[in-house]
Amino acid sequence: MVSLRAAMTRPTQHGCCTLLHLREDNARFILLFVVLLLYMFAGAFLFMSLEQENEQKEKQDFQNYLEEFYSRNPDVNKTELEGLLKRYGAAETAGYVGNKRPRWDFSGSFYFVGTVISTIGFGMTTPRTVPGKIVLIFYGFFGCASAILFFNLFLERIITFLAYILRAVHEREMRRKSGGNGSRDSRDRRSSQTSDDDHLDTWKPSVYWVMLILLLGAIIVACCASAMYHPVENWTYFDAIYFCFVTFATIGFGDLVVSQKSDYDYVQLYRIGNFIFIVIGCCCIYSLFNVTSIVIKQFLNWLIQKMNCRCRRRPKKSTGRRNAITPGHLQRHSKSNGSTKAHSVTVEPDSDSEGRRNSDEMISMRDFLNANKISLAMMQKQLWETSQRGGGGGGVSNGGGFQGPVGPLAILDRKLGQEEV
Repeated sequence: MVSLRAAMTRPTQHGCCTLLHLREDNARFILLFVVLLLYMFAGAFLFMSLEQENEQKEKQDFQNYLEEFYSRNPDVNKTELEGLLKRYGAAETAGYVGNKRPRWDFSGSFYFVGTVISTIGFGMTTPRTVPGKIVLIFYGFFGCASAILFFNLFLERIITFLAYILRAVHEREMRRKSGGNGSRDSRDRRSSQTSDDDHLDTWKPSVYWVMLILLLGAIIVACCASAMYHPVENWTYFDAIYFCFVTFATIGFGDLVVSQKSDYDYVQLYRIGNFIFIVIGCCCIYSLFNVTSIVIKQFLNWLIQKMNCRCRRRPKKSTGRRNAITPGHLQRHSKSNGSTKAHSVTVEPDSDSEGRRNSDEMISMRDFLNANKISLAMMQKQLWETSQRGGGGGGVSNGGGFQGPVGPLAILDRKLGQEEV
């Protein structure tokens, strides 16, 4: 009695999410925004300390060289010289001077559209006419959308392939362990086999193993590509590795760009190899980034738990406004029926119906009404939610709305089952 009174009088601790009435997904979004902001501040200070001194040194070296040139050539018109240097720099950027190949022949144009739809955008080739810029807006819109779809399809297939390989390794390890004990009788072996099969049905590979395999694959592709770029482009091997990351991650600074010389040995083979490496590299890095984002999401969930944030769960009943979770006609019906309380519905299956349906399947209307005695609006809503859970797609529902994560997160959640901790 004393302990109960003490528990009632003890002040309750509320997390910041409880005080702000935040749901878990909203709290994770805000926390990620704060973490990204701090990450950007730290990166700004880091690169400022690394690059600012070198920038000032190069600027001072250029100014000293220019002053020495003017002192050696006092009769030079500074205004005309600066105009010439400006036009020369623009012409070199556009590829008009130097040992540069044509930018807008078929191979150059094909290379350009590849950088557009892959969102790399090196910047060494850009449309300079008004019609070309207008066409680029529409061409890039549909091209980038199609490339993102291609990357998502590649992600789904590579994750499926890795999950199949890891499952085969796991199954082999389980059978090796279960077959090592020869003292069990046949009944124990059959029960162990049944439990192993049930475990394999629910087993999914660890996201960390998938991330490690994708990381090794991306490193191998980058090393092989750098071994090709290093002798052909006359770069250092480190610059080639740097180019591979900037390109495969679709950052595309444009300070190093391949296939810009006018003459190459075995130019056709080089262009084909360059195309293959860029496509495979972009797909591998895209998949690696998405798998790593799951690990970052788990870290954010861990931070929310450590911060004692008691987030509100997503309500089961409609709040009266139309959203992508509940159909509009159910919300209007629920709003008109004000006496219905928001509560979760639990269905206890009968003994005769347990064998003909699973927990993830839609239940019959007669069993549902006899078991719960609830209003027609609640019955419709429960059946609709059950059908969405039974779909297992993790993406677009039959009603046209979204249920759960979509895009790469839905692919990874369906294949790995470790979207959250």
